[in-house]
Amino acid sequence: YADAQFNLGVMYSTGEGTPKDDQRAMSWYRKAAVQGVADAQYNLGRMFLRDGAMQDLPQAAAWFRKAADRGYANAQTNLGVMYASGDGVAQNSQQAVLWYRKAAEQGHADAQTNLAMMYATGDGTPQDYVQATTWLLKAAEQKYPDAQYDIGVMHNKGLGMPRDPVKAAAWFRK
Repeated sequence: YADAQFNLGVMYSTGEGTPKDDQRAMSWYRKAAVQGVADAQYNLGRMFLRDGAMQDLPQAAAWFRKAADRGYANAQTNLGVMYASGDGVAQNSQQAVLWYRKAAEQGHADAQTNLAMMYATGDGTPQDYVQATTWLLKAAEQKYPDAQYDIGVMHNKGLGMPRDPVKAAAWFRK
């Protein structure tokens, strides 16, 4: 029963109701993950992403990809980060933009901010401050501090909008 396997993985991972045991958590996550449980695929990816003996970045990317293909926004964002940095996969800014966009369109604030920065720098997509501002505002309105800071910078420098130090200060205060 995949949901029970996933939940047992969580319990071993957190030490709730049983001694904490990452190896057993991975084992239970894997059983649920191969049955298509996106939460388990994502958690397995996160375990392979950690520093230490279990770290295996290509495995992390592979499990994130499985969850991302199922529409799991956190996995899409992590996969975008991996493509942007080249960790566990060949560096590919266009793929980073693609995965950030999928998560951003689901309202994932971190992905919205990362996508905005890709637009702001022209990395993997044509530079477009208007698009950058649009995505930053979506994340900033969710009270995501990085986006609030970045939208303040955009207002202060007049990138993608008229320069407005008063609005910049308001975003910096948030």
